[in-house]
Amino acid sequence: MDLGLRDRVYLVTGATRGLGFAAARALVDDGARVVVTGRTEERAGKAAAELGGLPHALGVAADNADSGTAERLTAAAVSRFGRLDGVLISVGGPPAGPVMRMEDDQWRDAFESVFLGAVRLARAAANAMGDRSGDDEEGVIGFVLSTSVVSPIGGLAISNGLRPGLAMTAKTLADELGPRGIRVVGLLPARIDTDRVRELDALSGDAAKARAGHEAGIPLGRYGTSEEFGKVAAFLLSPAASYLTGVMVPVDGGALRAL
Repeated sequence: MDLGLRDRVYLVTGATRGLGFAAARALVDDGARVVVTGRTEERAGKAAAELGGLPHALGVAADNADSGTAERLTAAAVSRFGRLDGVLISVGGPPAGPVMRMEDDQWRDAFESVFLGAVRLARAAANAMGDRSGDDEEGVIGFVLSTSVVSPIGGLAISNGLRPGLAMTAKTLADELGPRGIRVVGLLPARIDTDRVRELDALSGDAAKARAGHEAGIPLGRYGTSEEFGKVAAFLLSPAASYLTGVMVPVDGGALRAL
């Protein structure tokens, strides 16, 4: 199946490893060009090199909590590649812990990075993509969220608080940007075998036992791979998904039971 990604340009944040990198890899493998971000120039440059370097990938250091990051990243994409067709907004998870133990500063820092940083990126990307109504090549904004949008995850109070709000923001943006030919979608990963999920399993004190317990609740009986997530992301960002907007797509092996 041709996803129609050749020569399209995407910005993928938090793409030095894990889900963001897997999505960038799937996009590049299908012919797209990407700007990938990481917290340092070294990490962003290494990720871009692993994706083939220029003209396929450009690495840029970025901190999503910085108010100037969104405009700087979209400008970098347009300057390097001449256009921007979409963005996948992926940020690291906030600190783990229960509501009663999380300090105010932890909530504020997470809000700046996970929530407000994502909103800034979405606004800047929409402005860079302009009005595409009537065009054959629509724009797209994707949010990497979590199944905590639908059901809270134990021990992840801050994530449980912020992700549902971002999902509703995404759905609101879908209403606002649809007339401009820009789609908005969300991805809800669950137990994907990434460093972040392995770290969360280790917090239990017995990572192997925690993993076995989670796998027992997944109909497919296993954790997903980053590559499986990346392929779903590439499809949702591609013209092949041109009539999908305002949707939240679980990538969870069937773990969510809600409709």
